[in-house]
Amino acid sequence: MQLLKKTPVKIVNYGKQLGFVWLVMTLTRIFFHSFNQQAFTDVTPYDYLIGAWFDAVTIGLVFLPYAIVYLAPLPTNVQQHKIYKFFYTLLFIVTTLVVIALNLMDIEYFKYTSKRSTADLFSILTAGSDLKQLITTFITDFWFIILIFIALLFVTFKSYKWLNRSKNEEMPSILKQTIYYVVVLGCMIFIGRGGIVFKPVGVLDVARYVNSSKTALVLNTPFTMLKSIGNEELERVNYYSSIEETEKYFNPVQQSHPQHLLPSGTNVVILILESFGKEFIGTYNEGKSYTPFLDSLLSESLVFDAGFANGKKSIEAVPSIFASIPSLQDNPYISSQYNSNRIVGLPELLKRHGYESAFYHGATNGSMRFDAFADYIGFDHYIGRKEYNNEKHTDKTWGVLDEYFNPWTAKQIGKLKQPFLATLFTLSSHHPYFVPEHRKKEVIEGPQPLCASISYGDLSLRLFFEEAKKQPWYENTVFFICADHTPGTVTPLYNLQTQLYQIPMAIYHPGGKIEKGRSKKVFQQIDIYPTVLDLLNIEEKFYSFGNSYYSTTDRFSISYLEGNYFFAKNDKLLLFSKNQARNLYVFSVKENPLIDVFSENRQEVSQMEAKLKAIIQRYNRDLIENKTAVR
Repeated sequence: MQLLKKTPVKIVNYGKQLGFVWLVMTLTRIFFHSFNQQAFTDVTPYDYLIGAWFDAVTIGLVFLPYAIVYLAPLPTNVQQHKIYKFFYTLLFIVTTLVVIALNLMDIEYFKYTSKRSTADLFSILTAGSDLKQLITTFITDFWFIILIFIALLFVTFKSYKWLNRSKNEEMPSILKQTIYYVVVLGCMIFIGRGGIVFKPVGVLDVARYVNSSKTALVLNTPFTMLKSIGNEELERVNYYSSIEETEKYFNPVQQSHPQHLLPSGTNVVILILESFGKEFIGTYNEGKSYTPFLDSLLSESLVFDAGFANGKKSIEAVPSIFASIPSLQDNPYISSQYNSNRIVGLPELLKRHGYESAFYHGATNGSMRFDAFADYIGFDHYIGRKEYNNEKHTDKTWGVLDEYFNPWTAKQIGKLKQPFLATLFTLSSHHPYFVPEHRKKEVIEGPQPLCASISYGDLSLRLFFEEAKKQPWYENTVFFICADHTPGTVTPLYNLQTQLYQIPMAIYHPGGKIEKGRSKKVFQQIDIYPTVLDLLNIEEKFYSFGNSYYSTTDRFSISYLEGNYFFAKNDKLLLFSKNQARNLYVFSVKENPLIDVFSENRQEVSQMEAKLKAIIQRYNRDLIENKTAVR
């Protein structure tokens, strides 16, 4: 207590200010948890304690510039100057509000990504005009977050004046101020590094303290943002001594194997259904369905019970499907520094065999850089909102409503020279979940706004097929049907780690030349590319991280989120982080909470881990060295 009395008031005030920020960050974590309770199970005070430690690390990092300015050992007349006071006050307020805003932002955005936001968010939002289009919608839909922000803004302003009050006491000498200054800055750096550690604490270090299912709760968004800035490069890993050794377990250079199930020259249509989660589709659930048409279509298709997406965002789905390259990094492949690597996309490869190709997406041209990427991987045509050219049929936010764009696309496909590869990426089942007034009586409502939007998407899918059946190309076409990613959900079951990437996937042929029924085999988005080649009877050597459904190799699925790899094989899901296997779950069992079967399946864990390490090593090495194509 005596020591505290001798401590300069400014140092004491600084400690109180950081304490205030620390409490506010804890408050925003409580908000985050409250609005996302279904995503976290068995939360304990210990989890909040670890979260408070990560908050302290974040404060040590982001408030270091404020400490440098506020505590600078300056003459009394400078420290009392209005401009100097205004500058450090503004610096504190702005820094605090940025911290608050980032944490509050993820209250809702987490529902779509299942992770705390990283620096790649800005590259995604600035890809095209999506941010400009969506900002008014987000303000309207998430007004309560804005109210919380305004309340905390008011509290911050009021509190700072009280926290920065000073007594009329003599200022310490410049020498004493300098000593205190050096000590405080040293403490800030020490805390910001995470204590006595060889390397500063990072996002992956959270795995030391809590189960990966609680990563987003324990971390805070300013921390994940800071740690991902300029961290776009993949790291080389050396689990195996050579590439030849990795090929004992995995080799992305493959040879297709024609199946001769379909006539050569068969057309291909790939339907990517925006946010169509399994929980809304009756085929996968016992209960109410929001997709009666899709259910009827799946009854005539080869349906994959273990279908997996390779990412949590639309921008991650396109490279997975058309280049067979998953986003096993914090930055989606399209917006990463490796997006100019030489790759041979499915459209380019099929072009060698006489296929014309087109990508149909009703969003504003430039959205998520899909148009540029489609051109890069060999699509002959990109058709979007601009080409549709009728603003009366838009949702005023994203683009053209599915009920208009889908059947229009079915007609437009007929303009392509056969054989062709055509892709329709639907739009309407996406936030803000807009359903036109004249369709509201037709859609099936549910416990969340997405339900009606999914129902509207299903109605629009029916319109696509009704028009497609009239076209001469229909009978000679094989359809691949999948979602781009799982959506945000309020259902605890579908927030489980085993369900995070499971999506509807199916193959449909109008003439019934593809087997019908349910398959238990694991099938992922990156498997579509090689499967198409086998079904079209095309003999090619190609580069792919997936495997054809008709391949004799082991089936697997791989995804990545916040330093965690999700590796599915047989009926198990392995969680891998910090260079080692952490958990093993049976993904076909829908129970909450999950039961970790790691200890009783160590041999299986070892086998899965060996293959996963080979995939990671090859992925990182090939992207770094630009060896993502057969040469």
